[in-house]
Amino acid sequence: MGASDIHDIFVIGGGINGCGIARDAVGRGYSVFLAEMDDLASGTSSGSTKLIHGGLRYLEYYEFRLVREALMEREVLWRNAPHIIWPMRFVLPYAKGLRPAWMIRLGLFLYDYIGGRKLLPATKTLDMAKDPAGKPLKPLFRKAFEYSDGWVNDARLVALNARDAADRGATIRTRTKVVAARREEGLWRVTISDQRTGASEEVKARLLVNAAGPWVDHVLSEALGDKGAHNVRLVQGSHIVIRKKFDDPRAYFFQNRDGRIIFAIPYEEEFTLIGTTDRDYPGDPHDVKISEVEIDYLCAAASEYFAQPVRRADIVWTYSAVRPLYDDGASKAQEATRDYVLKAERGEGAPALNAFGGKITTYRRLSESMLEKIEGFLGKRGKPWTANAPLPGGDFPATGFDAQVAKLKSAYPFLEQRLARRLTRLYGTRAQTLLGNAKSIVDLGRNFGADLYEAEVRYLVANEWAVTAQDVLWRRTKRGLHFNGEQTAALDDFLRGLDHQHIAAAE
Repeated sequence: MGASDIHDIFVIGGGINGCGIARDAVGRGYSVFLAEMDDLASGTSSGSTKLIHGGLRYLEYYEFRLVREALMEREVLWRNAPHIIWPMRFVLPYAKGLRPAWMIRLGLFLYDYIGGRKLLPATKTLDMAKDPAGKPLKPLFRKAFEYSDGWVNDARLVALNARDAADRGATIRTRTKVVAARREEGLWRVTISDQRTGASEEVKARLLVNAAGPWVDHVLSEALGDKGAHNVRLVQGSHIVIRKKFDDPRAYFFQNRDGRIIFAIPYEEEFTLIGTTDRDYPGDPHDVKISEVEIDYLCAAASEYFAQPVRRADIVWTYSAVRPLYDDGASKAQEATRDYVLKAERGEGAPALNAFGGKITTYRRLSESMLEKIEGFLGKRGKPWTANAPLPGGDFPATGFDAQVAKLKSAYPFLEQRLARRLTRLYGTRAQTLLGNAKSIVDLGRNFGADLYEAEVRYLVANEWAVTAQDVLWRRTKRGLHFNGEQTAALDDFLRGLDHQHIAAAE
C-alpha cells in the first residue's frame, strides 16, 4: 500500500461546516476526501433563514464572543462572495410592552461597534409615519430602528466551498454514505457506500472529521462505535414563503410577545420569506417538515405587525430544517447556544475530531479552529488563507455587482436583463463559463421553464454535483418556486438520462 493511497483527512458531511473544513484543509496542503450521504447542503445548511448576521438577539444570552466573531465575518464573507452574499438593512419596529427602547439601543450600539464594521452603514432611528418602511405595517408602530446585516444564498455557499475544495484537489463524493469506520495500524479505514449504485469501497485516512450536522451523534454511535453518544440538541426551525408582501428592499425584524423573534425578508424578487420557529425536535432529521402549529404561529406573529394579515392561503412554499445545537442544558430551544464546540478524540491511534453546533455565519472561523486542531495531530502545512480568498465566481469587487451584470450583458447581448442578473447572482464571474460560446438564446438548449436552460442544468451536473430536479430547483437555483409538477418531472427525466450516461462512463 503506497502513501498515495492514504488521505490525510476524511470528512463526513457535505454541509457548510464539512465543505468549509475540506476547502481550508486542502488549501493548506492536506489531502482530503469528503463523503456526503445525500446532496450537498441537503440538511441544515439549506434550511437557514439565509442571513449572514451577528445575531442581535444572542446578546440577551451574553453570547458576546459568538456575536463579535459573527459580526466580524459579515464583511469578510461579503468580500469573498459578492454574488451570493450582499448587505441588507433590517427594520426593527419598537413595540410597547416588549423589550424597552433603551435595551434595543444598547444592543444596536454594541452591534455597530464590537464587530469591526467598515463598509456596512450604522444604525439609525426611523419615524414610521414618514418612512416608507412604515407603509405595510399597522399604524400603531410609530418608531423603528434600522441596522445592517447580510443576506446569503446558503445552499450555494456550500456548493461553492465544495467546488473550490475540489478545484484545489479534494475528492468530494455526494450520495455516498459512511457505513463503518475502524482504526487499524494508526489509520482510519472508512467503508463508504454509493447510494445510487450500491457499490462500496474502503478509504484510508490519517484523521477523521465528523461534521455530519444533525447526524453527528448518529455517526458516532453507528459508524464509530460510540454507542449512546449525545452531544447535540436538535432544534427545528421552519419558514414560510408568501407572495411579495411589501416593495421595500429592507427586511423586518419582529419581536413576539413570547420573547421570540421572526424575520420578514424580501426573497427571490417576487416573494417574502417569514421565519423562523424554534422548537425541540425528537425525530429523524430526514423527516422534518413544518407543523400546523408552526404555520399558525408564523402567520399570527407576522399578522401582529402587517396591516394586511398573513393567511395560510398566501403561502406558496415552506421549508424546515433541524439545527444541531450543542447541548448546553438550556431550558428553552431558543436559549440553547448557537456557538460551535470542537472535540478531539484520540482513541487507539488515529484521531477523530467532532464538530458540534455552529451557525452559517461563522463556518469559516469554525473551519480555521478545526484546522488548528488538525495541525496538532498531523503537523502544520500552510497558513490560514480563506479570509482573503474569493469563492468561485466571487472575484469581483464587493460593491460591483451591477457592473458585473452589465459586463455579462455586454458579452452576451441576447440575454434579457433579468436572466443576466439571475445568472450573475448565482454564478458570478463563472456565468461566462456556463454560457460558453453561446451566440443566441437558442444555443442554451432546451428551456425547462422559468428561464432554466439546458446549458445551466448541464453546468450544475458537471460542476456542482447536481443529480436530481430537487438538487437543481431547490438547492442550486430556487427555480422550483416557478415550476409546476409537469416541468419538474420533465427535468427529472432529463437528469436521469444524464446520470445513466455518467454511471456508464464511470463503469
